[in-house]
Amino acid sequence: MIRDFEGYGRNPPDARWPGGARLALNFVINHEEGGERSVPDGDPQSENALTEGSTGLPKGRDLAAESMFQYGSRVGFWRLHGLFARAGLPCTIYAVAQCLQRTPQAATAIREAGWDVVGHGLRWESHADMDEATERHALTEATRIIEETTGHRPQGWYCRYAPSLNTRRILMELGYSYDSDAYDDELPYWNHEHGRPHLVIPYTLVNNDVRFQRAAITTGDDFHTYIMGAIEMALSEPGSRMLTVGLHNRIIGHPARAIGLKRILDAVKTMPEVWVCRRLDIARHWMEHHAP
Repeated sequence: MIRDFEGYGRNPPDARWPGGARLALNFVINHEEGGERSVPDGDPQSENALTEGSTGLPKGRDLAAESMFQYGSRVGFWRLHGLFARAGLPCTIYAVAQCLQRTPQAATAIREAGWDVVGHGLRWESHADMDEATERHALTEATRIIEETTGHRPQGWYCRYAPSLNTRRILMELGYSYDSDAYDDELPYWNHEHGRPHLVIPYTLVNNDVRFQRAAITTGDDFHTYIMGAIEMALSEPGSRMLTVGLHNRIIGHPARAIGLKRILDAVKTMPEVWVCRRLDIARHWMEHHAP
């Protein structure tokens, strides 16, 4: 794999977003609960990454961590679903396939809302150290389950940090239109490493509610100020940009945090320079207007 340190450089393309918008804004809800490590699923220990106040994995089953994950699917998802529905704005789901299987009501709500679903793993696990056969099976099975539970085959993919050296090639072989396993730009771009062009729509861990877990942000007001600052900065610059906001059911789904997201949605729906869109909309636009 060749590392590109310049990208578009000083001459990024005009994205030509619909309606003359200068910023494509995509909200992503990570739907992961039920796909994490857990003893009932045969794992030696429970998952504690992105739980509240966990100080380390106990030996064996961690009932507290399990409960924190379950809050996301039982309560957090529905709070976020209600916020986007009342705002009349779309979003994207990064879906762990096993999670969709275990939350059929959420899968139905996602389908009814017209949200696009990006594959996010068979389970909530890193692909970085998987051998090729194991990863190919995981990608194939996740694709099948997502199509079965939502009625639509996913067109995009994003690994739990991080992908392997084989991930992108396997995705191309499985017919995926794009992936988001990159953090290196504020516009989509075409990757040519595997014999034909493949679209990359970069993701972010910066404009992301994981900052609550890292004590960088503590209140809904903090999150509102932080994200609106990113939007203000992007719009103050010449040209056009893309901005992703990453969300998690079990993190920002809590009331004191969700109020910050509500204020963001209320603000951006009144901003004509901002195109709030699904990730699939960005992919289709780039393929149509910026073909390789």
